[in-house]
Parts: sequence; C-alpha cells; structure tokens
Amino acid sequence: MRWDDIYLRACASWLPPAMPAAEAVERGLVEAEAVRRAQVTGVTVAEEAPPDMAVAAAAEALARSGCAPDEIALVLHACSYHQGHDMWAPASYVQHEAVGNRCPAIELRQTSNGGLASLELAAAHLTATGGRAALLTTADRFCAPGIDRWRSDPGTVFADGATAAVLARGSGFARLRSLVSVGEPGLERMHRGDDPFGPAPLSARTPISIDETTRAFLRSPAGQRSVVLMAERHTESVRRALDEAGAALADVDWFVLPHFGRRRLDVNYFRRFGIDPDRSLWSWSRGVGHLGAGDQFAGVAHLVESGRARPGQLVALLGVGGGFTWSAAVLEIVEAPQWRPQEHHRSSSGSVARERKVDRAQRTELEG
Repeated sequence: MRWDDIYLRACASWLPPAMPAAEAVERGLVEAEAVRRAQVTGVTVAEEAPPDMAVAAAAEALARSGCAPDEIALVLHACSYHQGHDMWAPASYVQHEAVGNRCPAIELRQTSNGGLASLELAAAHLTATGGRAALLTTADRFCAPGIDRWRSDPGTVFADGATAAVLARGSGFARLRSLVSVGEPGLERMHRGDDPFGPAPLSARTPISIDETTRAFLRSPAGQRSVVLMAERHTESVRRALDEAGAALADVDWFVLPHFGRRRLDVNYFRRFGIDPDRSLWSWSRGVGHLGAGDQFAGVAHLVESGRARPGQLVALLGVGGGFTWSAAVLEIVEAPQWRPQEHHRSSSGSVARERKVDRAQRTELEG
C-alpha cells in the first residue's frame, strides 16, 4: 500500500555487548565450520529481561522523537520468544514503564517479521483514527534451555536486544512511501514439522530446533514445492512495494535486511535481487546477530547513527517471518538527525528500564 502522511519520527536500539564468534567456538558453543559458513563475527548476549530492554529502547526513541506521552495513540510490542512471564502482557509493561498513558497496548507474534508487521498495523491505525503517533518496540533474549542461539536454526545466529520506533503523521526524518506484506499460510508447518501439539511451552522438544522441523516439512509434498513458492512470494512483496513507491531496485540507496548468515543472505537477497552487499548493513549486522523482530528498526537506527542516512536517499526494509509472511517497505530519508550511537553496559536485572527512565526524566527537566 502507498502511504501519504506517515513518517518515522525516531528509531533506537538497545544492544548488549557482543560475544565474539571465536570465543563461542573456543567455549564449544558452536562449531568452527558453522561460523565459517555463516561468516558471522559475533552475537549480542544479554542478561537483562526482554521487556526491560524494550523499555530502554523506547525511552531513547521517545526522547529522540520529541513526542509527549499523550501524543502516543498506540503501543505495539513485537517478539518471538519468551518475555519473562507466562500468560502476561509485555506490551502493557512497556507502555506503563516507557510511556505512562492509557492508549491501546498490543503484543504481536509474527516471529521475525514482527517489526514490519507492527509498522504496517500502526500506519493503518494512525491513518484510520487520526492519531498523532505510535510507539513500536521489539525485544527478545534467546537463551537456554529453550533455545540454542547458535544451533537451533543453522545459518542464523539469534541475538539478544531491543529496538523501538516512533511512527507519526505530519513529519519525521523518514517518510514511509510504501509497505507491502504477502502471506503464504500453507508453509506454517515448516516451524512445526511432524511434532505433535504440546500441552505446555517447550513440551514437544527442548531446545527448539527449526532445523529438525524444516527437514521434516521438506520431506512432504508441500515442502518439496516450498522453495519455489517462497521465492515467488518474496519477490512479489519487493516488486509491489517498489512499484507503489514509484521506484526500482536501482533507485534504492540502502537495503536493510534480516540479520541472517552470509549464505542465507546470498541466496535470498544478494543474488536474487542483485543487491551489492555494500548497499546493505552486512558488515555491521554480522557482528550483532538476528534480533528476531527487530533487525529492521535496529538497521535504520544504525544508518542514522553512523551518518550514512542522507536526505533524498531511499531505504528498503525487507523482512520475512515464519507462517509465512514477507514484508517490504520503502522509506525516503527527509532529514538526517544527529543521533549519537548508544553505548550499553552490563546491569543487574530490571535496572535497565529504571536507568533509562531516570535518564529521560533528567533530560526532559534540562531541556524544559
């Protein structure tokens, strides 16, 4: 869909320190050959709870946006993995700790496509209701015993961290020109395989093995047709988004892609669309890892913080999530904010959110 008055007002990420891939090999967490194939150099590893990281990212994004709490008409929190409590609403926690208002707060579960799914839903919400702005957050901590960040999905290394974006009408540093999502629910079995439905989380298998479920699915007739089908749906999302933005692949200055390993990126992005890796953030993302739903927001924040985003540039955000859905968005950079990269250090559980709230309050007091 083409959008006329939807802007990104701000983006931010909260990323913990990275564990070097060489250290992971030395500690026996991953095989050297797997690292060589993926060409990753490290992965961010957190001790903090995902919702607290989300609050920290949200506080930074809100401060950068200049939006007051009463201007936030919607809070969406996207995640892929456990958020710290069962049958609990992490989106409401993020809203309470970072915003403090009473607008709707909703959790999204669209695996790795959750960030772009929240972008589409928030754009539609603001357009339909006339709301001023929406806060979008993502956060995950991919830790044992439920998941093996290095081995659960060969070709992808799962990273810990959080991101946030403020979407608004009227103005912002980047205008959303188009966003298209395409679904193919017949492929949902890829992340289910032949496993039975379980009565409780992790009852089917622990740790999660996307490798095992994918292999089981590929042995089925539907699985044998899935490679062609996935390529078609992926290409459709990109082609439609570019068409609706009035642009071509050659017009795109930056491609913000999922933080996959190099082989997976080569097959699904670089070779398929003829993307020069230098027009992506691969050199940075290979040292971060896959942030679940947050790769795209983290990538946009990095583009601005590193000084690479310049007025007039087009940025394509591409995403895919199990189920399956593919999303493609085209942004036009309107201005280049002077955001400094955020440096984060280890902190005790729960203190991240409190520290960021105190910092934001102090900054508001000084600016006021």
